[in-house]
Amino acid sequence: MSEESDLERSEAPSPRRLEQAREEGQVARSQDLTAFAVLLAGTAGIWFAGSGMFAGAGELMARSLSFDASVTDPQRMMALLARDSFDAWMIAAPLLLVLAAVALLAPMGLSGWLITARPLEPNFSRLNPLEGFKRMCSAHSLGELVKALAKALLIGIAGALVIWAQIEAYSGLAGQPLGVAMSATADLVLWGLAVVVGTMLLIVAFDVPLQLWQHFSRLRMSREDLRKEMRETEGDPHVKAAVRGQQRQMARRRMMADVPKADVVVTNPAHFAVALVYAEGGMQAPRVVAKGADLVAARIREIAAAHRVPVLESPPLARALYRHAEVGEEIPEALYTAVAEILAYVFQLRRHRSHGGAAPRPLGPVAVPAGLDPAEGRR
Repeated sequence: MSEESDLERSEAPSPRRLEQAREEGQVARSQDLTAFAVLLAGTAGIWFAGSGMFAGAGELMARSLSFDASVTDPQRMMALLARDSFDAWMIAAPLLLVLAAVALLAPMGLSGWLITARPLEPNFSRLNPLEGFKRMCSAHSLGELVKALAKALLIGIAGALVIWAQIEAYSGLAGQPLGVAMSATADLVLWGLAVVVGTMLLIVAFDVPLQLWQHFSRLRMSREDLRKEMRETEGDPHVKAAVRGQQRQMARRRMMADVPKADVVVTNPAHFAVALVYAEGGMQAPRVVAKGADLVAARIREIAAAHRVPVLESPPLARALYRHAEVGEEIPEALYTAVAEILAYVFQLRRHRSHGGAAPRPLGPVAVPAGLDPAEGRR
C-alpha cells in the first residue's frame, strides 16, 4: 500500500520540474485566449479606424475599376497595378500589424516569454501510427473535441441571436442607397463582432483556468519523483554520508600526523586524550593539535609513546580540554593556568632528561576552574 502511494502522482510539481518542463517547451497554452485577443484587437481596430479604412478602400476600388483608354502599354499597366497594390497594403497594414503583434504577445499572458527549440527537435515516436491513434482516442483529445463543439455551438447561437434581432435591419438594406447600405452593414457587422467577442470572453474565462489545471496536472509528481529529484539536486544521502566519512578519516589522519609534534598529551587516562603544543614567542597560547575519545584517544597515546611525547594523567583537565577546545585552536583563556602547570612540568622534565640535574617533583592534581569539567554535574 505504501509503495502504491509513493508512486501515485499526488504531489504538486516542484519549481525544478516546472523549470525543466518550460525548457522543453511544455507550458500552459490557450488557443482561445489568442483567438479572443486577436478578435478583440481586430474589432477595436475596425471600430476606431474602420471609417478611414473603408474610405480609402472605396477610393482605391473606384480608381482601380475606372477605365482609361489611354493606358495601353503593358509596362504602364504593371506600374499602376504595383501602385494600387502598395496603396492597398498601406490601407490594411496598420490593422494587420496590430493583429500580428497581438497574436505573438497574447500567449505571453499565460506562459510568459519563452524561446526554445526543443519542440522542433526530431521525435520519431510521433511517426508511429499506433501512438498517433492513441493520442487521437485519448481522453484529452475527446475532451478537446467536446470543448470545440461546445464553443462552435455557443458562438453559433450568439451569432444567430444577433441576426435574428437585426433581421428587419438586414432585410431593409436592399432598398437603401449604396452608401447608406454599406454604412449600416458596417454597423451591423461591428455589433455582431462585439457580441462574438463577449461570447469569446466567456469561453476564455472557462478555458484559461482549465488549461492551467491540465498543465499542472500533467506535471504532478509522485513522492518517489520528489525523492529522486532531491537526490539529484542535493546528492544521494548515502553518497554524502560516505563522503563525510572519508573527510573525517582524512582529518583524523592529519590530526594523528601532528601528534608527534606535540609537547604533551593530557589524558583521562582511558577515555580522553588531548595533545597540546606551545612554541614560546611564536604562539599567544597553547594550541590543540589532536584530541579524541576512547579508540581515538588510545591511538593518540600509542603515537605519543612511540615518539616519546610525554603523556600525563589529569582527568579534569583532559575532560575540560576535550569539551571546550577544538583541534587547531588555542585553548580557552580560563584554562591557561592549568595548562601552564602541565607545560612547566613537561619543560622541567625535558631539561632534566637533556641536561641532567635534579628531577622535577611529581606533578600533583591540576585544578580546573569551576564549570569547565563536564563531570562536575555527575558527581
